[in-house]
Amino acid sequence: MILGSGVGSSGGREVDFPTPHLPTPNSPSHLPLPPPPGSLPYRMDITVQSGQTKAGNRSVLSTLSMESAHGEQVLLLLQMDADSSDAKALEKEMASVVRHSLLETEGDASARLDGTLKELNGLLKGLLLSATIQDVHAIISIVDQKGNLHVSHAGRAEAYVVRGASASQITEYSKGKSTPAFVYIASGSLEPRDMVVFSTQRLLRALTPAQLVQVAQRSGHVVDEIIHTLDGEKEEAAVAVLGVGGKHQMALEDSPAPAKERRGTSPIRNRGNRRSAGAMQKVTAFLPVVTDKAQDIIKGLDLPAFAASAKKWTARFRKDLKDPAHKRRAHLLLLAGTIAAFIVIWALLQLTMNSEKSKTREELGVLVEQIGTEIRTAENRRIAGDVDAANAILQRAEERAKQVMDNELGLYRMEALDLLDRIRSKREEINNIVRLAPRIVANLAAKNPDITAQGFIGLADGEFVAYDRQDLYRVLLNSVENPTHLTDEELIVSGINFPRYQTLVFQTTGNTVVEQIAGQPTVMKTEDPAGWITGQSMEAYLRFLYVLSPENNQIYKYERLSNRYGPPSQYNVNGEIQNALDMAIDGNVFILKDDGTVVKLLRGEVKPFVVRHAPENLLQDATRIYKVSDGSIYFLDPVGARVIVVTDGGATGESSYVKQYVLEGDQIGKLIDLYVDPDETRVYVIDEKRIYAVDLGTK
Repeated sequence: MILGSGVGSSGGREVDFPTPHLPTPNSPSHLPLPPPPGSLPYRMDITVQSGQTKAGNRSVLSTLSMESAHGEQVLLLLQMDADSSDAKALEKEMASVVRHSLLETEGDASARLDGTLKELNGLLKGLLLSATIQDVHAIISIVDQKGNLHVSHAGRAEAYVVRGASASQITEYSKGKSTPAFVYIASGSLEPRDMVVFSTQRLLRALTPAQLVQVAQRSGHVVDEIIHTLDGEKEEAAVAVLGVGGKHQMALEDSPAPAKERRGTSPIRNRGNRRSAGAMQKVTAFLPVVTDKAQDIIKGLDLPAFAASAKKWTARFRKDLKDPAHKRRAHLLLLAGTIAAFIVIWALLQLTMNSEKSKTREELGVLVEQIGTEIRTAENRRIAGDVDAANAILQRAEERAKQVMDNELGLYRMEALDLLDRIRSKREEINNIVRLAPRIVANLAAKNPDITAQGFIGLADGEFVAYDRQDLYRVLLNSVENPTHLTDEELIVSGINFPRYQTLVFQTTGNTVVEQIAGQPTVMKTEDPAGWITGQSMEAYLRFLYVLSPENNQIYKYERLSNRYGPPSQYNVNGEIQNALDMAIDGNVFILKDDGTVVKLLRGEVKPFVVRHAPENLLQDATRIYKVSDGSIYFLDPVGARVIVVTDGGATGESSYVKQYVLEGDQIGKLIDLYVDPDETRVYVIDEKRIYAVDLGTK
């Protein structure tokens, strides 16, 4: 099992990763790796390879391999952006901290590593603040006496595990700028033929997981191949590979000896240890027989007579303790009795623990098989067209896989991680989820670096007007014009296009409506003596302006006259829209509420509307709705960074889920608004700084 924990000094959260794998590289250093409790002690062969690519002008690469007196294997990889002398000084300081805080102290390996990382973070922070170094990427790992691997990384350094035919990242990956500090500790147990690959840069930019597996399986010089690939991609990195041999070896001693003593053990000592291990195996095998015999003896005892004899023996024993002639014998009996009681209790505990672990192992094995079966069943349901049932089966399979992941014994963790990956892939396939990187149409920050966009208005394919709280930015294709001021005293709340009158309409915080007519802002009046009603959202349809007011559970309909608007009429008759976020109109009015439900109104009355075959909680984080005339309905989900597409449902209101586009990219901020061209070949979204385009293809 592989668990993770945050470094105390960094306040990190827990992280999970799959267990590691490796072939045998160069420079072997043997490390004892005991099996799970309750079985005989074993040792695993561990080998280490390390190397580095060509370094740039200010890049310094370094790999350090160390071993403690207890045989714990430690790796430290560094990539520093600094002058050579400063980088060498940092390398020396970090190696000294690792040696004194990690290798020369006692206690649990993960606790020692946590303390070491606090010291390293303090060292890095001081050097970064003083500008002695500009950036650092580092990774440190230790394999303890129990065969557990503990890893932490700083910056873009990463670790990957290759087991069988799969490769997985075991360090925490976060988007955006990397942190030049050790944040998390990831821990887990090694197994035979595991390979762990460490790198100070992200390997998956040059190698796919499948290629990493192929390199590990076909070559004994894994580091050389990885470095050759990175040099070909002009990537810089320090690389190390830690490999676990394919065979267990009987441990030479019950507790691991220092590394030098292990290498120099004589054949005579080996034979003695083998005899000891064989004797221990016989004792373990004999324990169930002893237990059965003890139970038979207890059943056959005459308890009253036994109690009387015990009382008589106790009295004589107390007398012997006070008698100088028999005192020594009494003490020896007391010591022997204590040791015997301890052995009996230990044996019973071992028997109980082994029985419970065996039972748990069987249950988890059955559960893993059931999960695999459910994934295949979900695929069959999808082929049959029953998407709802397929999603329900995958949900149940995911819950069971997480149950396997959370077991305390760490059994089947790698299998559970593989199953979770398969479940995620199958769910995306079933639900038609497309992951893509949108292209940038316009960068508004080029005109105003401090801009915080509030929305944008689509005029035509490739032509927009984006707005913040006071200014308008006209965008044509990929060019952004200089901003124009809409108002000096008030702030913009929302804006829409009024195509019938070829104007843009904006609602402001001063309970005012401003139209931009022929490029000039014009304050518009209403014949309502109370003035304009402030709304959550606006839409224009035919010659009417609709204002959504969730506070009043109403939609107010204003008719545009020649140079003003008439008084409002109440459009909503029986709809529940108190928590509405946005609306779209194409004859029908579609209202999106904050719980993800959609209310459909026609002439103010509620009409049926439901989305069929949709994943669970599909719209719970949606904030914007857009309706293409005679086309589909689009929803914007900023939390999931996605655009969701459903059909309009026609007269029956039986809408169907179509697809969702998940937008990926480090530069994408919080999504604010969306627009879809009339042909539904392209959807545009905006965050606080940029406008992006997603090509949907020909409808």
